[in-house]
Amino acid sequence: MTRPEQPEQPEQPEQPEQSEQSETPETPETAAVRTVFLLAHTGRPAAIRSAELVVQGLLRCGLRVRVLEAEAADLPLPASVETAPEATPGALDGCELLIVLGGDGTLLRGAEFARASGVPMLGVNLGRVGFLAEAERDDLDQVVDRVVTRQYEVEERMTIDVVVRSNGDVVHRDWALNEAAIQKVSPDRMLEAVLEIDGRPVTAFGCDGIVCATPTGSTAYAFSAGGPVVWPEVEALLMVPISAHALFAKPLVTSPTSVLAVEVQPHTPHGVLWCDGRRTVELPPGARVEVRRGAVPVRLARLHHASFTDRLVAKFALPISGWRGAPSAE
Repeated sequence: MTRPEQPEQPEQPEQPEQSEQSETPETPETAAVRTVFLLAHTGRPAAIRSAELVVQGLLRCGLRVRVLEAEAADLPLPASVETAPEATPGALDGCELLIVLGGDGTLLRGAEFARASGVPMLGVNLGRVGFLAEAERDDLDQVVDRVVTRQYEVEERMTIDVVVRSNGDVVHRDWALNEAAIQKVSPDRMLEAVLEIDGRPVTAFGCDGIVCATPTGSTAYAFSAGGPVVWPEVEALLMVPISAHALFAKPLVTSPTSVLAVEVQPHTPHGVLWCDGRRTVELPPGARVEVRRGAVPVRLARLHHASFTDRLVAKFALPISGWRGAPSAE
């Protein structure tokens, strides 16, 4: 088929060749649509107000925001905010980041989403200590700015996988970011347990419980039980007795490839297993709990390059007056 003749056009001056990639800076209008998931402790007025400020800031800069449908009714949100009907990993499909507003419990709830979805979690502490949080309530403007401009880094935190056996059969599987705690149930009876590392027995004693923790969890329950503080970049597993009635009941730090096991003696009352203080299962007499390095880490978004030492001093308000620093090199 022949093309119809077109009227002659006046000659145009030659234009320089255009590059396929535009040098125009990326703006909210030209960039691909970005979505941030927001998880908040809606039972706290401070969290509701903080969520409102974060949502307004993100929407104003052209980002989309998604929340759980169950939480949307408690938050003063504009109609443009997306909602996810169920609290499942699929709720975060297509999201770049998970922002969590709340205390330690809410942050650990967010860690469950982060691990299952692979989406990095950025925690804003609205509680007391908040070691998992990267920012405080007064930093909300900075949080929004860093997210919008992608000025954050992502690091992976080690987790633990937990297996419970009874009579040799696996009866429960779980995981934890902070710790798996084997504890007594009866207030007037100790939990009699045998500790094992890499298939070899270490010691046996009566106690209130045993905490098996990650370096991240070393500043949580394990810390309260008298365990050591372990820097997050150190790959290790911790085993910390709770109120053990024994001469040798010291905290143990093992290789990250070790397998820790706690066997509840058959003659002792049943115990209970808590993972991150959120998920629990009853342990029958004679149960065996095995803990090893987790196959799936939790990804945390970081805004600052501050050392863990500085974070430790700030979170626990440690006294450092009198420090003179290392001598300068001549």
